[in-house]
Amino acid sequence: MLYFAVMIRLVAIIFTSFMCARCEQVPQDPEMKCWKVKVTAYNSLAYQTRPGTDGTITAWGDKLVDSIPSIAISRDLLDSGLTHGTQVWIEGYTYPFVVNDKMNRRYRNRIDIHMGKDVKKAREFGVKTLRLCIDSPTSDESANDPN
Repeated sequence: MLYFAVMIRLVAIIFTSFMCARCEQVPQDPEMKCWKVKVTAYNSLAYQTRPGTDGTITAWGDKLVDSIPSIAISRDLLDSGLTHGTQVWIEGYTYPFVVNDKMNRRYRNRIDIHMGKDVKKAREFGVKTLRLCIDSPTSDESANDPN
């Protein structure tokens, strides 16, 4: 079941990767909801993720894999439209990321980019403030939403 869910997400990412031209234009795209967040990086290591696991299991129970660009979000961003499985675009990247993890409750307005087991790469990334964007539902889509 977990394998199937991971494969579905991978297909979705591959399908949307053809939109790289759009990814480059994320900050100017009027159909996107964007805001600035503090961005850090994390690794698939037990001391950085879920204690008692090998470091690849997220707070939502997904398995982190390097082939799916993933982020963890601070819990306050759940109210901003970022939910499990949401595709997001991050300033400076030409491909989408998937929300696969949640951060500790102490963090606010922050995301963590998953960088596999490469601790050096994550440390070199440091702390940045970048634009994060998601697709905004159009008025037609909103009208069809039962909630």
